[in-house]
Amino acid sequence: MPDEPSLRTTVQHYPGHMATATRKLGERLKIVDVVIEVLDARLPRSSANPALDRLAAHKPRLIVLGCEDLADPHATREWVEWNERNGRTAIPVNGRDQGSVKRIAAALGVLAAGRGATRAMVVGIPNTGKSSIINGLLRRTAAKTADKAGVTRSLQWFRIQPKLEVMDTPGILVPKIATPEAQWQLALTGALPRERFDAEEVVERFVAWAHERHAHRNVPDLEAFARARGFARRGGEVDLHNAAGAFLKDFNDGKFGRITFERPEAG
Repeated sequence: MPDEPSLRTTVQHYPGHMATATRKLGERLKIVDVVIEVLDARLPRSSANPALDRLAAHKPRLIVLGCEDLADPHATREWVEWNERNGRTAIPVNGRDQGSVKRIAAALGVLAAGRGATRAMVVGIPNTGKSSIINGLLRRTAAKTADKAGVTRSLQWFRIQPKLEVMDTPGILVPKIATPEAQWQLALTGALPRERFDAEEVVERFVAWAHERHAHRNVPDLEAFARARGFARRGGEVDLHNAAGAFLKDFNDGKFGRITFERPEAG
């Protein structure tokens, strides 16, 4: 099996507002009854916040596998079963599809049963669809959404049902993204702002991964993609910089198929 190229630059992103939100996470957990952790179904391990295992150990926790329409459905089923074996409910969701969001409301109803007035907190890394999910639960646009990381910066409370309130929180990454694989994959899937990584390098890394793991998909390399899409500078030179941005958008629009980077461990 050929060696995959490693990242030439380290990709990290932990600005001041994330550090503040992390420090306040524990006190916010004290005022809620249920935790809704929204993960990226393509990266359920790298998009999780390990601090929740300690801080929310005694809170009912609902796992939402967001972006499920972009993830491999077989892998998503494996993650649902893995969470069930570990005592958690996991729900695959496409935040833009009202039918899938209804499954969250039903699961919340089960977790809140017998509690009376219930407060839930939505947590997750940037750009996993937290705000889209809240809007789906409300059936209106109330929480801010955008196709970029870091839109929600402040706390927002929303009344979902007469006895159920949900808090939307800013997206929080871990202080240090542990591995080069997680770094480029989180960058590729939109968890980091574009200015925090070299898009050409991230695309190069994904192409190498895809050629090794999913050769049948015929994912083009960046230069071939740029030429096919007409990205050229004056004089005919290939414009790899702007082509990389278009490549990232195509990936997150599902143009290269439904892809999951991580599978659960056995057991």
